[in-house]
Amino acid sequence: MLAVYAARQSSSDPLSGLEVGDVPAPQTPPGWVRITVKTCALNHHDVWSLRGVGLPADRLPMILGCDAAGFDEQGNEVLVHAVVGSPDWRGDETLDPARSLLSERHQGTLAEQVVVPARNVVPKPTGLSWEQAVCLPTAWLTAYRMLFTNGGVHPGDTVLVQGAGGGVATALIQLGAAAGLRMWATTRDPAKGEAALGLGADRVFGSGERLPARVDAVMETVGAATWSHSVNSLRPGGRIVISGATSGDAPVKAELTKIFFKQLQVVGSTMGTKDELARLANFVVTAGIDPRIDRVLPLSRARDGFEAMVAGQVDGKIVFTV
Repeated sequence: MLAVYAARQSSSDPLSGLEVGDVPAPQTPPGWVRITVKTCALNHHDVWSLRGVGLPADRLPMILGCDAAGFDEQGNEVLVHAVVGSPDWRGDETLDPARSLLSERHQGTLAEQVVVPARNVVPKPTGLSWEQAVCLPTAWLTAYRMLFTNGGVHPGDTVLVQGAGGGVATALIQLGAAAGLRMWATTRDPAKGEAALGLGADRVFGSGERLPARVDAVMETVGAATWSHSVNSLRPGGRIVISGATSGDAPVKAELTKIFFKQLQVVGSTMGTKDELARLANFVVTAGIDPRIDRVLPLSRARDGFEAMVAGQVDGKIVFTV
């Protein structure tokens, strides 16, 4: 079957280890199911895997990808939930210390077929196209949990999204606007700022720009480069929700004095649960949200999508059709 996989790793040249070609079809362990993939999507996680982050070299070759939508063995239209927990784990699977994402220990979704635990399958609402559906399992699920599970925000609150343009950021803006939140965003790219306004952002600011008012919450995925700005932008008692650190995890200043003096909350957030994915999918349908898609490519041209992501030339999700 056709698949996109990491054959080698390089921290400085991640694309040198990317291969697109035929691999054996996966075997189906007991308790797992085979999904025939219709659409799959790209995440920064896939580029990090090619750089050697989170994926040990002794697990290569590894099919990349966390997002997939397709048909189960009975022909039902489904979404794949990418968080694989321990077989005996009960409750919130994102809290399982032994959890992993597809493409870390188990082969990923950028392929014609993928096998996943039976409990990792969620019905796809009929109101979602295949391209819309596959945007949800990673970036959009991360955004949903950041806002509605960990954000502590309510309709009418003001939320700052650091770094408009990426998959999580665009999802945050669209979800927040649909839920009645006033969404502000920062970016270094005027074109991405205009796109954010088109997605429902109330205002867009330059990276590091002083805001006209303090915000109730900050959604942080950039990390070191924006950390001080995030802390300084919060009202007393406000909350930062952090789900990533693409610019690094060692800011020049930790801002500890401001955090305790202003009684700020810093909340970590990772992916989301299967139940949250089901609620997200239904919310997208009922709210009439059209997830922002940067481009749609056949899986055979996956390298083009990876090149765009490495170059930072992405505004929304990159989707592959199978």
